[in-house]
Amino acid sequence: MKKLLYRIVLIATLLCGFSRCNYLDVVPDEMATDKDAFADALSALRYVYSCYAYLPQPNAGSSSLDFMTGDEVVTAFEHETFANFAKGNYTSANVANLISYWNTFYTGLRQCYLFLQGVDTVPDLSPALKEDYIAQVKFLIGYYYFLMIRCYGPVLLVEGVADINTPAESYLARTPLDQCVEYCVKMFDEAASVLPPARSTQAEYGLATSVAAKAIKAELLLYVASPLFNGNSEFYSDFTNKDGTQLMPLTYDPAKWETAKTAIKDAIDFAEKNGHALYYNDQAEISLNQYPSDPVERRLRYTIAEAGNSEILFATTYDEGYYGLQNKSAPMSYNGSNTWNGVAPTWNMLNRFYTKNGLPYDEDPEFKNLDKLEVVTVDDAHANQACKGEQTIRFNLDREPRFYSWIAFQGGYYEIGNHTSTGAYSQDPTYSNGRLVCDFVIGGNCSRRNSASGALRTNNYSPTGYLNKKGVLPSFAASTGITHHSEYPWPVVRLATLYLSYAEACVETNDLTNAKIYLNKVRARAGIPDVEESWKGVAELTQDKLRDIVRQERQIELYLENQNFWDMRRWKLAGEWFNQLHKGMNISAENIYDFAQLTTIEFERAFVSPRNYLMPVPIADLNTNVNCVNNPGY
Repeated sequence: MKKLLYRIVLIATLLCGFSRCNYLDVVPDEMATDKDAFADALSALRYVYSCYAYLPQPNAGSSSLDFMTGDEVVTAFEHETFANFAKGNYTSANVANLISYWNTFYTGLRQCYLFLQGVDTVPDLSPALKEDYIAQVKFLIGYYYFLMIRCYGPVLLVEGVADINTPAESYLARTPLDQCVEYCVKMFDEAASVLPPARSTQAEYGLATSVAAKAIKAELLLYVASPLFNGNSEFYSDFTNKDGTQLMPLTYDPAKWETAKTAIKDAIDFAEKNGHALYYNDQAEISLNQYPSDPVERRLRYTIAEAGNSEILFATTYDEGYYGLQNKSAPMSYNGSNTWNGVAPTWNMLNRFYTKNGLPYDEDPEFKNLDKLEVVTVDDAHANQACKGEQTIRFNLDREPRFYSWIAFQGGYYEIGNHTSTGAYSQDPTYSNGRLVCDFVIGGNCSRRNSASGALRTNNYSPTGYLNKKGVLPSFAASTGITHHSEYPWPVVRLATLYLSYAEACVETNDLTNAKIYLNKVRARAGIPDVEESWKGVAELTQDKLRDIVRQERQIELYLENQNFWDMRRWKLAGEWFNQLHKGMNISAENIYDFAQLTTIEFERAFVSPRNYLMPVPIADLNTNVNCVNNPGY
């Protein structure tokens, strides 16, 4: 399944002579006339692969816009490029030197349109292959525009290869959002009518399918029905082109939720009809590491990480690389370990996870009046949640399975492999048979300083006293992690995503019965009670209450899957949640009682509303195209 990426990189390299130009620049003559690009069927295939080359890598450890830049985690890697977006340190003047998709996506679009323009000249391309290639490229056009709408709102809607003689004064202005969405939907619909529901070989994994086209169309319609885009006169009443054309719809349209609901249900039904289902494998890689031994925790740990599983509807096949999630998340343990101990769930995120009763901690009658920070000793009743005899805080016990599957905490376990019997973890007395007992107190195996003496590390430590486990395979070879991390396709959208999207659309259309049905499908796989059972006698499941529940469920289930950055924006909540300093345990403490103090992490965080709800257009593009206006606030 990695072959596709290798082909993309190869072809992108071969074609780089023309792939770096701004979409609005004059198209080089060789692109319009070079017959080699369409000389035969193999050349056409290579060209199709090149059209994928401009898609972002969602799980890039240091260069992903939306991966570690919300409020789910804080990392020890604030010096890396991605951290500028959590800090609010991006403007039109500098964004092109940070992470900007504006030119990248337009270059990808141009590549797609040039393919459509030239594909009829391929001499030996069968009608079936031609039809499939055209459909793949239409899918990519829709996908690139979806990604741009999510970033920038209304875009410059280019529907073909730019005329090389277009004068600067006639360059396109931005197109109103609803028209952009209409075109995007058209591309997905045309692609879905032709594409196969699945690809037949492993080498084709990651190519467009009709399942993927319907799923991403559904996600697009969910986004544009949401508060940020649907009648947001608070932010966008003055967002117009230079000729006064209004770019955002200013009147709330409830029909957009009905449209989204229909599209999401269609995507779900089609995916299920074609063999997609929630992941329930409780035995994945059991011969490589028997932990997690709890079947629910194990299935949750592997849901996104078992390659090609039937829950995943579309994935990218990039290798995560040297600075990827697994190397950055895995505990350093003893100094021989080649992992970096630095992706730390925030106090905000930790509080989103439910108790064992499927309720928020602060609303659960069994726990809401307890002291979260009370130091307790793990007893027999909790020995499956943390190491018996270890000390931890009360907050870490009696939580839902997703907490234990995806979060490592003081006195709890990090299920992880070891490359050799003499590797780093085998030297650690807290490591045994595939799991490590985590100690974040100074001198502990996961602490900012592994030994009692020596300076505190300025890097490679957990800022909150917790570590992420999601996406880190229990078979991950931690002692040689940098060169032996496990690779798997990264999910862009999976069936649980659509279930929660459908539940959200049902809530907004006041179809509370179906909202609960699809919410409960996700909760059942997560090993928690149905929403009705959890909330019985606690709160009435009104529309407003279910809205909050569905949003919290989405934040939990899709934790660290590139959703938080966008969801908080489309719900118009980012101004509240992303504009505050994170909190965690006192990681400078030398005993458990001092460690168990909620501490503010002095890492810069800023979110200016409404400016930061959309990304800025690079200043160079604004200077080139006099008809293009920037997003509000920049």
